[in-house]
Amino acid sequence: MDNLITGRVRVVGDSVTTDAMYPASAMKMPVPEAAKHIFYELRPGRTDQVTAGDIVVAGRNFGLGSSQPVAELFRELGTAALIAEEFNSLFLRNCINHGLPALTAPGATKAFTDGDTARLDFAEGWAENTATGTRLNGGALPPPVLDILAAGGTLPRLAREGYVPTPTAHGR
Repeated sequence: MDNLITGRVRVVGDSVTTDAMYPASAMKMPVPEAAKHIFYELRPGRTDQVTAGDIVVAGRNFGLGSSQPVAELFRELGTAALIAEEFNSLFLRNCINHGLPALTAPGATKAFTDGDTARLDFAEGWAENTATGTRLNGGALPPPVLDILAAGGTLPRLAREGYVPTPTAHGR
């Protein structure tokens, strides 16, 4: 994983739950089909507008709720990274486990609007709106987390080191 990522921004608000991201109707679907339903409750048809490399920007309490594998769905859509003013800790850990970079950056929803371009540096811990030059300082991700992200997630990292068999695509 490159520690510096640039992508088009898609903004959502505060207190977005995992249920709003991954509706119950999609849970028995294969991952590629389920991914098309991310945020369906908030913005039906949103995934038709998503392109690989997009960055989701969220407000506070992003990812409240159960431990659903939403990060896997974001990866399936090609989402490059997440920025939030505040992540639910379990959701943040799931992002890391699935190899989805996530940066906490207070003020993110004020600094970005849909369609802006963001640049993020996870090793240094900042996000920047390239149009306005606004830079938000978050927390740099520690080297062990950067290593997990570079490997594509926890299971690929453990497989790389010989602790577990190589994971299969969409294995749940």
